[in-house]
Amino acid sequence: MDHKRHRIREFGFALGHFEPGPLNAITDVDGLRVGHATCREGERTRTGATAILPHGGNLFQDKVPAGFAVFNGFGKLAGSTQITELGEIETPIVLTNTLAVGRGIEAIVRHTLVQPGNEKVVSINAVVGETNDSRLNDIRAARPTVDEVLSAIATARSGPVEEGAVGAGTGTVAFGLKGGIGTSSRLVPVGAETYRLGVLVQSNYGGHLMIAGHDYAALAEHDKDGSIVIILATDAPLCSRNLERLARRSFGGLARTGAALSNGSGDYALAFSTAEAVRCTPERRKGVSVSPALGNDAVSPLFEAAIEATEEAILNSLAMATRTEGYNAATGRSSTVDAITLPLPALR
Repeated sequence: MDHKRHRIREFGFALGHFEPGPLNAITDVDGLRVGHATCREGERTRTGATAILPHGGNLFQDKVPAGFAVFNGFGKLAGSTQITELGEIETPIVLTNTLAVGRGIEAIVRHTLVQPGNEKVVSINAVVGETNDSRLNDIRAARPTVDEVLSAIATARSGPVEEGAVGAGTGTVAFGLKGGIGTSSRLVPVGAETYRLGVLVQSNYGGHLMIAGHDYAALAEHDKDGSIVIILATDAPLCSRNLERLARRSFGGLARTGAALSNGSGDYALAFSTAEAVRCTPERRKGVSVSPALGNDAVSPLFEAAIEATEEAILNSLAMATRTEGYNAATGRSSTVDAITLPLPALR
């Protein structure tokens, strides 16, 4: 049984030069909420869902500007084409396993239709990202269920975010070690203002692990295909075009961890702004809207912060995960994946 886990910063790794937010979590962005549904039953079920709500109101009515980026597209992020076309998100974001994407969509549709003010809604762009947890989970079983995904949405809260082998990270594997959910944040001075930028990841990919620029002992077979979903949130007033640019910068943090970025990887990033000034309200969507969005010359500090926070969020997903015994759906056999060694071994 694993001892108490610690986040990567507690081992002396202060990644980058921007200060983290008070929680060092995506929920440092005011109003943002995160919820998990963890399905851990018997010897075969190791999966779940994680929900991210940009704000606590009616997202369909008060949409948030967003940008989407993909590095290698061997995967799925439902709803991405409409985000690319319109530059906005109108539902909670759900992360889950590959074969549960449809149930994630159904849960989001149910959630959205019953919101007061949505009585005449007939089209919904549900946003669901996935990675494949079949190395530890009987992914062919219909878990999480629609109701379990709904519980992740309903229990989403501000405050500290549970990390590691929880929610959508319950059965994921990264670098041959137990992956999972990880988060981090940065305080970013831009002119006279200080903005908050937070990242949450679902890590499930391969490569040769790097920690703060140093190799971590790993086996050659850990350089395998896999996927990651990266969610970025900020209270900086960014337009959808610069949010897409922000999303792309997160892949710099992914590369810093030693990701293989292989043929079979699915590397997706989704960024949004919670700033009231750029929120896509019904009134603003109907006519001419002038929003005080940050200009191109002002966004570079946020780009750099995205790289730092992504790297740290990934390392937190590993550091907070626990050794997991489960079921490999491809081989039909039991499977065990160890967590990263704590305290950290000597780095080369």
